[in-house]
Formats: sequence, structure tokens, C-alpha cells
Amino acid sequence: MEKIVDIIELIACEKGLKVENVTEAVQRALIATAKKVHNENYTYGANLDTETKKISLYRKIVIVENDDKRLENDPQGFMSLSEAYKLNKDFEVGDEAHDDIELEEMGHTGVNILFKELEFHIQHLVEIQLFEKYQSQIGRIVTGTVVRIDDKENTFVDIEGVRALLPMKNRIKGEKFQMGSIVKAILKFVSIDRKNGIAIELSRTTPKFLEELLKLEVPEIHDSEVIIHKCARIPGERSKVAISSNSPKIDPIGATVGVKGVRINAVSKELKNENIDCIEFSEIGEKFVARSLAPALISSVRIEESKDSEQKKAIVMLPGEQKSKAIGKNGINIRLATMLTGYEIELIEQNNILVPQQSNATEEKADISTLASLFKQ
Repeated sequence: MEKIVDIIELIACEKGLKVENVTEAVQRALIATAKKVHNENYTYGANLDTETKKISLYRKIVIVENDDKRLENDPQGFMSLSEAYKLNKDFEVGDEAHDDIELEEMGHTGVNILFKELEFHIQHLVEIQLFEKYQSQIGRIVTGTVVRIDDKENTFVDIEGVRALLPMKNRIKGEKFQMGSIVKAILKFVSIDRKNGIAIELSRTTPKFLEELLKLEVPEIHDSEVIIHKCARIPGERSKVAISSNSPKIDPIGATVGVKGVRINAVSKELKNENIDCIEFSEIGEKFVARSLAPALISSVRIEESKDSEQKKAIVMLPGEQKSKAIGKNGINIRLATMLTGYEIELIEQNNILVPQQSNATEEKADISTLASLFKQ
């Protein structure tokens, strides 16, 4: 089987695989072929001699005592110790002898089976390599070309020769793609099995997609000078991003929005003109909730601990004319604020109040004008 070594090196070069991995795949293919051609009940082995660069295929024979009854029932699977001594005086009971099998002995049928087994094992090796590659890219943006759209509007995208699926549920509402369209999406999920091979799922609706787009568009975020703490989206409509700066010299909101909104508008365009609100993050829960409800101006916020629920509750006092802004069209603003902060938010109108009520010990003492300044950043 001298030529098989040359084939191994050729396959490894063409597929971009390691020679040792291809060698193992070929050995498994040879063993599987031997089982199908000879007898699947026997144990087979394959070995590559690094000096001669030849691969040998053999059947394993267990050496037993001379009076072992298994010799009568299975003379090909077992060998008596006396017979083993004729081959090698060092053999002992329990050792294994090898009965070499030549590929030519398998005949035309065996050769065809071997080719199919090689194709299967090499393809599986390629899929494993691709799986490991894309597994490491989960949560990152990938770019591909639309190659098919089925009758359920699921979009199939070619990414470097691998077909990925962008389900309709993971598409922004209202967007449509055509054959040949270039698509950006987040790599959401990768799986592999022997029956279906590798499967890749993409998404354009996850908050992670927005975060990664901001990293691409805003150098300060890419360089970790501006940090994205949390992100909430209602895809295609509106989103809120909580950010902060590691340097007092960098305005996180200004850096993210860009001059005349050029940076944030570029991201919004990719998201089918999704409206993106940038909010400065705060470790103080009351302040964070107040900022998350922008553009509404809040009088005060009180955080309540709930014994019956793991979710904390934020009681928000605000002037009556600000309530509609806090809620937003179809409740979108308060929904996003809840998603962003993790608090259950309750709005309470506070008509004709010029100064906010004093909150708990952690709440800042500020009048309405001071709180309003939080939203001018």
C-alpha cells in the first residue's frame, strides 16, 4: 500500500488538513472496509510504518491456552500458544498476533467500499475542522452571499464555501434579500452530526449584532476605551445601548454617535434604520433607570426589593406630561428600559411637583434641573 502514503499527503495539502489527522482517517477507513468485506466480528488494526512509509492492515488474533475451547468455535479469531511459538517464542497467553491483509485480496468490491469509506471519513474530518473554526467565531459578525431563499423566506448564505441559514425569525421585520445580496449577520449557533454534517445559524435580531456593529464602526469601542455594558433591541424599530468611558477625556455618547451622527447612522442603516439611543451607564440603579427612560424627564426613582420575585422593581415618579414620553409609542420606550436595566418599572404621575421627593439613602439629592442634565450628554 505504498501509494496510500502519497494519497494522504495529497489530501492533506488539498483540504488544508494535518497529515496525522488524515492518516488516522485513512486507518479508520481501512478498518471499516475490512469489517465489511471480511467479518465485522473480528478486530482489525492499521499501522503506518514511518520508516518504510507503508500502511499495513491486519486482523488481530488472540493467543490462548492450547486446550481453550474458543479454538474450536473461532479458529480465525484465536491461536493456540503452541502455534504462536512457531511465529515467535516470546508470545504469551493474552498477547495478540497479526494476520496481514492485502488490499488486493479484497477485490473490486473491497476497493469500491474503501473509496466510499475514505470519502466519508475525510469529509467528516473537514467538517470537524470547519466546526472548530466557526465555533470560535460564535458571537461575531460574518459576511456572506445569498445563494437561496426557500418558500418560507428562510435565507441561505454562502460563507467561504459553507452554507449557513438565516431563518426568517432571525431577520429584521420587513427586510428582504435577493439572490446574490451581500449579508452581514451574527454567527449565532453551530452544530455538527454524522448524518447532517455541519449546520450554521445566523441572526440579525440579537442585541449582540448591534454591539458588534458598533465595535466595527466606533474605534473607541473596538479599542475598549468605550465599554458597552448592556444592550436592548426591538429589531428594526428601536434599541438602547448603555455605555461608559474608561477615560475622562472621552465622551462615550459623543464618541459613539460621531460627528453629526455619522457613526450611529451607519449602524442604524445596516439595521434597516433602527433608532438607536445611547445612554451613559451608571452603577447606581436609580440613576441608570432614570437615564434609560430618556427622552422623558424623571422626578425621582426608588428601588424596591421584592421577596416574591427575583426581579427588582423601580418606582418612577414623573410629571404627568412626561408619562407618554416614558412609555413611548406602543410602550416601546418603557419595554426597552426594562430590558436594559433589568428592573420592573412602575410609573407614577406626580402632577404640579417642582422638586422631586427625597428617595432612599442611595438616591442622589437633586432637583429636576439637575436630573434633566443627565440627558444632555
